[in-house]
Amino acid sequence: MKTASGAQLDTGRLVLLVSMLGVGWYFWYSPVFWPLKLLVVMMHESGHALASLLVGGSVDRIHLAANESGECLSRLPPGVLRQVVVYSGGYLGSAVAGAGLLLATFRFQLRRWVLGAACVWLVVMGVMYAGDAFTLAFCVGTAVVMGASAKWLPDGAVDFLNLFIAAFTALYAVFDLRDDLWNSAVRSRSDAALLSDITYIPAIVWAALWTLLAVALLAIAAWWSMHGRPRNLQMPPVSARMRRT
Repeated sequence: MKTASGAQLDTGRLVLLVSMLGVGWYFWYSPVFWPLKLLVVMMHESGHALASLLVGGSVDRIHLAANESGECLSRLPPGVLRQVVVYSGGYLGSAVAGAGLLLATFRFQLRRWVLGAACVWLVVMGVMYAGDAFTLAFCVGTAVVMGASAKWLPDGAVDFLNLFIAAFTALYAVFDLRDDLWNSAVRSRSDAALLSDITYIPAIVWAALWTLLAVALLAIAAWWSMHGRPRNLQMPPVSARMRRT
């Protein structure tokens, strides 16, 4: 199927993505998805950590908790702008990760490299910044699973796994921001509240801003991933690959 612009739309992949979003939405509170939720929390905290390093600060440690909460403890040079960047980094961290998964896997066919890069990221974050045994064990254990998947799963299964992680990451980013936007109890102790404290802009405004940016980023990445492909890359449709797995 082609759009008016001539870009080819992979309807099989689009249906699969929508189906995964629906499954994730419906079974959101299932304990089966607990590891994935912790993975997205790690993406969120990694966003804070990366932002801290980019503004000239340092990262002391990162904590993940079994109740799906997390924290990144950083040291920052003085300056309100640096704080705004770091507090905002968590909101966009999971959205950027989900968008990157979609584009790298389906736009540029880096399916195994995506899992390999995620494996390296988790090991580095765990070894360098894990502030407790649970965080270290989760990072290393998940890295082992992703590394094994990259090495031994067939191409179709790798694509399926990457798409599911991307879809779930997108859902988590939107749900996380939704809670900040509509739940005043959550918002009062969130990054939006920290931003409000240093800028005097209401937390709900920050939550609305990052919600719009995250949704826009994920929508653009999904559009590019479902449409045109780079020249000379003839990627078979998802439906064909799924029949072979």
